[in-house]
Amino acid sequence: MMVFVKDPCGFICIIFTYAAVVYADYVVIRWVVVQTMSDSLWGPFHVLIFNTLVFLLSYAHFKAMLSDPGAVPLPKTRVDFSDIHTGELSAMLQNKDDWTVCTRCETYRPPRAHHCRICKRCIKRMDHHCPWINNCVGEKNQRYFVQFLIYVTILAVYAIALVSISWLRECPLCSREITIKQTRILHSIVLLIEAVMFGLFVLTILYDQIEAIIHDETGIEQLAALGSGSSDTPKLSYRKVLLRHICRLPCQSYQPTYRHLPSHTV
Repeated sequence: MMVFVKDPCGFICIIFTYAAVVYADYVVIRWVVVQTMSDSLWGPFHVLIFNTLVFLLSYAHFKAMLSDPGAVPLPKTRVDFSDIHTGELSAMLQNKDDWTVCTRCETYRPPRAHHCRICKRCIKRMDHHCPWINNCVGEKNQRYFVQFLIYVTILAVYAIALVSISWLRECPLCSREITIKQTRILHSIVLLIEAVMFGLFVLTILYDQIEAIIHDETGIEQLAALGSGSSDTPKLSYRKVLLRHICRLPCQSYQPTYRHLPSHTV
């Protein structure tokens, strides 16, 4: 099922992401390859590889952005919560491994599902809501999100390598036209800054995602354990708390709280 969240912050982040990718592709082709590798077979080779990575990055991003992250189906009829204080249901809700009630969605949800205020749905195994994909990272789209992070990291490293190689090669036009030389240097520096910043930013999130997958614990669950002071779950360091929030940084105007409650939101 295709989904698209109508969130202004998400729109801004998507536009910014693709603007950065298009700019990087332009600089690599126009000011790196054409200026220093046009007389070699390495030029077309690098253009092909770089644009293949751009395509794979875009495909993974669209899949992560438009795929259903694992939304809990809404009931066809209004759920009766009159039994919420009965002994049977109360006993069930006290067990954190059992189903819980979401009063916002007005539905029952499976274990490890959480409500997202932005998507306005409960998401199975929700890790966090990421404005960079304008979607939640959950059970069904986390693999695409991780693929996107991997491709961005590879592309950033590749861009840095190409710029570094181009500075070691001769630029015929640069020796004749000072304007071309200055423009090439300017674009190369901007691309290096972009690649380093995006590379480190995404590599940090990728590390966080891989760690969460290895330990089978979502970001929400670790933050909930940290906030509640639970002794049965290893506490996160403040550095890791920062990593958990790094994907929510743009446009965020509130600090979400995480608690071990039958029905909590993020």
